[in-house]
This record gives sequence, structure tokens and C-alpha cells, in this order.
Amino acid sequence: MVVGVLTLQFALHGNDSLKGKRRVAQSLKRKLRNKFNVAAAETAMQESLDTLVLAAVTISADATYARGLLQKALNMVVATAEAELVDDDIEILTL
Repeated sequence: MVVGVLTLQFALHGNDSLKGKRRVAQSLKRKLRNKFNVAAAETAMQESLDTLVLAAVTISADATYARGLLQKALNMVVATAEAELVDDDIEILTL
């Protein structure tokens, strides 16, 4: 079994409320879930107004498939995100 984890960190310039941050987070999570069928959640910095950290996770029998799916998800986020993507990381864990 292979677990793929995509971690995304965004800078939310000009954001002044948690409500605004949650709007961006919900939009990105919905897009990831609907298009790529991955689990997505805010994983860190929940109280920060200017930083958003999301993770998307997939489980597969094939590491190449998992990495390819997460790379496509990353490409979609880069193309459509409302916030500046500061850091991204794809990890593949074989269990």
C-alpha cells in the first residue's frame, strides 16, 4: 500500500480575517476533492491570518500513480489558486 501526501503552503496577502482564510481553504479543498478524489484538510497554522497550510492525501497500490495524481493536483492548484503558493511537497510513503 502506498500513501501519497501533497502539502501546500500559501501566503494570503491582505487577508484580515479567519473568515477570508476559510473561504480560500474551502474553495481549494473542494476543487481537490471533486477533481482528484483526494482527502484534503487544513493541517497547520489554523489561527494565522496570512498563512494557509493544506494537505491532500491519496492511497494507492502504485507509487507512480499516486505521485502522478498528486503532481496533477499541484499543477491545478498552481493554475487556479487565489493565494500565492509559497511551498509545496509531495511525499510517497510505502507501507
